[in-house]
Amino acid sequence: MTTAERADQSALITEKLIKHPKFMCSKRISIYLSMPEEPSTWEILSSALRVGKACFVPRYASNRTHMDMLRVTSMEDVLGLPRTKWNIQQPAMVETDREDALQTGGLDLVLVPGLAFDSHGNRLGRGKGYYDTFLHRCRIPLPGALQTSSTESLGPYTIGLAFLEMLYPSVPVHEHDVEGDGSGGERKGRLKSGREHLLKMLC
Repeated sequence: MTTAERADQSALITEKLIKHPKFMCSKRISIYLSMPEEPSTWEILSSALRVGKACFVPRYASNRTHMDMLRVTSMEDVLGLPRTKWNIQQPAMVETDREDALQTGGLDLVLVPGLAFDSHGNRLGRGKGYYDTFLHRCRIPLPGALQTSSTESLGPYTIGLAFLEMLYPSVPVHEHDVEGDGSGGERKGRLKSGREHLLKMLC
């Protein structure tokens, strides 16, 4: 894909996502900070912050598959985040004063990255298992954590963001993989999902 093609599809995905009923009704959202080869999430994050949604970004532990979702309060806050050795911006490991989503009410919506997605709601990640592990944690309320509807056993609603070129008839899955509820690919359809049994493509 060319830079222009990625930009065009990213703009379309953003436009459709911010009109998606799940996005509109969600108050607490996890939004990953996209890499250049992924659909851009920057305008999605900016839009969510502008309308007052509580936004959380990933912080990956480099030596294990643990990931936390920590709150950011503005685009200036996001742009000031340090970069990891993988060139990913995230809150510093030494930061302890940021709100942790799972400790303070859970999440309503999680936007999920991936290298490939299929029509069954499956995704192919980068092999570390960060999101599969995190989504399993979302379904187990932490002791002492504030309980809301978003911390029920089903966990948050998930939407994978994908370019058309990242959609395949099927991708490899493993026992611990968690199916997504929606995929943001540039395609129309209603397909099977592990959560709602109907996966709604965003276009």
